[in-house]
Amino acid sequence: MRTFFLMILSLCFLASCTVVRQGEVGVKRKLGTYNDQSYTEGVQIFNPFTTTIVKVPVQTENMEVSLALPSKEGLNIRAAISILYNIQPSAAPNILRNIGKDYEENVILPVFRSAVADVTAQFFAKDMHTGERSTIETAIQDRMTGILNERGINVEAVLIKSIQLPDNLYRAIEEKLEAEQRALRMQFVLQEAEQEAQRKRIEAEGVRDAQSIISQGLNPQILQFKSIEAFLKLAQSPNTKVIISDGDMPMLMDSESNGLNTSKSND
Repeated sequence: MRTFFLMILSLCFLASCTVVRQGEVGVKRKLGTYNDQSYTEGVQIFNPFTTTIVKVPVQTENMEVSLALPSKEGLNIRAAISILYNIQPSAAPNILRNIGKDYEENVILPVFRSAVADVTAQFFAKDMHTGERSTIETAIQDRMTGILNERGINVEAVLIKSIQLPDNLYRAIEEKLEAEQRALRMQFVLQEAEQEAQRKRIEAEGVRDAQSIISQGLNPQILQFKSIEAFLKLAQSPNTKVIISDGDMPMLMDSESNGLNTSKSND
């Protein structure tokens, strides 16, 4: 009998306590009324006949939503979006009292759908597939924060995980990107050709300037001096040469290559 009595006491004790784990808070509900105090991790003792403890997670939660995003041109873009949020520990009693345990369905999701419709309707469908995606995410987060923060729900981030554009729009975007790549490639080719033409112009100008300098320096006195130098070098050469001259400029001819007789030329 004593053993049975101890077992009953043990069961009553176990039924009158619960463990609040890390990442959640506990709110006591006594006779249908929530206590204003939230309890952090640890063992909490309560009267099981009049009181219960409702646990609310306060760590970061990931709420994934798939829906159609309206665009500025009136298209519906299928998208998968993640909402990262957390509950403020001190706000847990008010959330349970005013919203209930289904706060995701009752508040977060409706606010999210409204914010998405307002924001994406200001952007074209192609913007959701380009660098404007981060701008859209931030704008949705800001709108949700303005409504949910005062209720004790912090929106940490709104992340667009995937976008499914209509096939015809997707092809149009691809064609546009390809055309831009071709234009950039042609611009590079034209720049390269222009640089090559510039190089040739500079080279031609250098040759022209060099020839101009040379021609300006070749006066009759210089030419006559060079002719005398040539005669002197020919006179010192041991080889037999045929020299044809008008008195100003000598012209050399190899006697063997032109079929001339060396001995006759010496006479």
